[in-house]
Amino acid sequence: MLALLLLGLAIAGWWWTQSPRSPVTVSQPESVPADPAAANPTPLTAEFVGSQTCANCHTEQHSAWQASQHAHAMAHASVETVLGNFNDQHFDYAGVRSRFSQRDGRFFVNTDGPDGSLSEFEVLYTFGLEPLQQYLVDLGAGRLQALSIAWDTRPAEQGGQRWFHIYPDEAISHRDPLHWTRPSQNWNFMCADCHVTDFRKQYDAQSDSFASTWAELGVGCEACHGPGSAHLAWAAGELEHQDQGLLRQFSERRDMHWLYELERVTARRSVVPGERTEQAVCAQCHSMRSQVAEGFQHGGSLLDHYRPELLRDPLYHADGQQREEVFISTSFAQSRMHAAGVTCSDCHEPHSQRLRADGNALCATCHSPRHFDQPSHHFHSPGSPGAQCVNCHMPQTTYMVIDPRRDHQLSVPRPDLTLALGTPNACSGCHSDQTPDWAAQHIENWFPSGQWRQAHFASAFAAADAGDPAAQTDLQALVRDPALAPVVRASATRRLLPGTDPQAWTLLAEQLRSDDPLLRQGALEAFENAPQEPRQQWLPALLEDPQRSLRASAARLLADVFLPAVGQPAFARALAEYEAELALHADRADYLNQFGLLRLRQGRAGEAEQYWDQALRRDPQHSASRLNLADLLRAQGRELAVDRLLRDGLLAQPQEGLLHYALGLSLVRQQRSDEAIAALRQAYRLRPEDPRMGYVLAVALEPQRPEEALSLLAQASERHPFDRNLLWAGASFSVRHQQLAAARDYAERLLALEPEHPGARQLLRQLPAQDSGR
Repeated sequence: MLALLLLGLAIAGWWWTQSPRSPVTVSQPESVPADPAAANPTPLTAEFVGSQTCANCHTEQHSAWQASQHAHAMAHASVETVLGNFNDQHFDYAGVRSRFSQRDGRFFVNTDGPDGSLSEFEVLYTFGLEPLQQYLVDLGAGRLQALSIAWDTRPAEQGGQRWFHIYPDEAISHRDPLHWTRPSQNWNFMCADCHVTDFRKQYDAQSDSFASTWAELGVGCEACHGPGSAHLAWAAGELEHQDQGLLRQFSERRDMHWLYELERVTARRSVVPGERTEQAVCAQCHSMRSQVAEGFQHGGSLLDHYRPELLRDPLYHADGQQREEVFISTSFAQSRMHAAGVTCSDCHEPHSQRLRADGNALCATCHSPRHFDQPSHHFHSPGSPGAQCVNCHMPQTTYMVIDPRRDHQLSVPRPDLTLALGTPNACSGCHSDQTPDWAAQHIENWFPSGQWRQAHFASAFAAADAGDPAAQTDLQALVRDPALAPVVRASATRRLLPGTDPQAWTLLAEQLRSDDPLLRQGALEAFENAPQEPRQQWLPALLEDPQRSLRASAARLLADVFLPAVGQPAFARALAEYEAELALHADRADYLNQFGLLRLRQGRAGEAEQYWDQALRRDPQHSASRLNLADLLRAQGRELAVDRLLRDGLLAQPQEGLLHYALGLSLVRQQRSDEAIAALRQAYRLRPEDPRMGYVLAVALEPQRPEEALSLLAQASERHPFDRNLLWAGASFSVRHQQLAAARDYAERLLALEPEHPGARQLLRQLPAQDSGR
């Protein structure tokens, strides 16, 4: 009986996905239209000429750039560029003593290598400038890796001038996915695209090696303006071209000034930019995104080359505040400033990267200091930290131990949301000795009718993420609200679960036709687990979308759908683009896993197995590929191979709850009940936040240990009140073991979520008779 119950859970297969994502950078390209070069591509073939060439005419800008972090994003290791102390220093971490030395102007580190043994590695490049500098080592085959021991470049009086580990509390060993020799610290994929100019990965899958190239170390002039040879020809009078031989023109601030009007405390732009070329260029690195294709610096739109991440857990809190290091752009895209036309260079001088003014003077460019820079507004002593605009409206989160980043959402403090949802707020960030309730009361007293009283999308996002079906109505309202930032509406769209609601399907179809590419992306993401029929009905039009990232996503979602002959050419072109995206990153198990999922959608199971085998050779700790391969083997009846594959994975990853879970299901199918329960119990211990773990363990326990099963269901359903499997198991098991009051409660809660649930209705009809017979 136990085997039949659990086997039913896996009948349809359970495919594990892991979205390929570049950790370097967040979010957005917002509702940004393609830049002019995308609409009118230059017929010129321009080449990169190097930033030093620009200095001949643009002396002031070049000088400012030379002092910037962009210019020092990466450099050859030398006496001039290496800031760390390599004078026979040592650093102890997790039982390993690493030593730093130099000989003949070269720099070396003796530390634990790929197998854990101490080896000496030469530092070839510096990486970054302040507040920390990392160092790159060649592990062979063109594979550059970033050491996890970094140099704190801050002054000694600020705690700097020391070696430190970027994972100080985790005791990372060579077996850990975060070890410096592992794929997560690989420069060629994780870092290079944003630390050099015109990076080309050039990975060869046959030899598993890189021959990566770049035009210039660091973020040079041409990283933003595009290759400069045609501009040089134009300047020399050898070429006539309306755009001065440049692929991009940054005109948002041209002929613009800020206008103050009577009875207004905030200035407005004299000209609101119609296009956001500048922000789109910044977002190539200052956003969390995955790379779709190389060559953005040669022109084209952002979404032709990158797929931005929308607002989702764990990258963002429910209210859109940064949680992980999301690199600014999507945060700013949520702001009122962005909606008013403010762009990056309104605050940041683009060449030096310095702020255009210090302290509150920067905000006073647009916000009247007579109104805002006053105790009557900020309620703190003038000149104190609490009187600084950024400390309330741009709270900091520290990443990589010592690198604080300000949140560019530019929102008002909302301690009321902290009370309701647990999101952070700027008040509690400073007043850590006070409660959120204390902070909320102060905000209410100071601003009785302030912005904090306005409804916030956070409530709908948090409810939807918790599985509350009632949130779907609120999400639809958010999607329809034109006053909200497009990135917020797109993030609401991706959370839609239309089910059998025709209005929701219609709304999704409308977003697929939106002029805003982010809204189209959000709608595509909502189709991720949609049945074939709606995908077949609505998605083919996206195969010819202007943005490559959206065309590729549509092709992936249509790979298992029959399309009429008229749609086949567009599908073939878009699918080729998606496969080119996967091939670009074939060095990564993430993308090989996606290749396997694609082949499985296409009914090519043999090829899917080959890709998952290859992914595990690339990275034996890639659990998504291991789980997908295990499920394929299960579907083919190769249970012993499943068992062996999962146990091999657990040797390397004993704390991976999903592997314990899959092994537990395999042991059930092998009718090894005691071992199955032990594996499932371990999965639940490691992943109590996953409702599937509690449900399956309760099903396994119920025949022999009903009291434990019922207790577990009570705990799990309290943690996951909207999970229907848990509620139905609670109702049916409670009836079976004469816990009738509990059965009624479970059934009523289930019907509140799914009014037509047949089992719950029938159970409630039977309960009165059972009650009267007691």
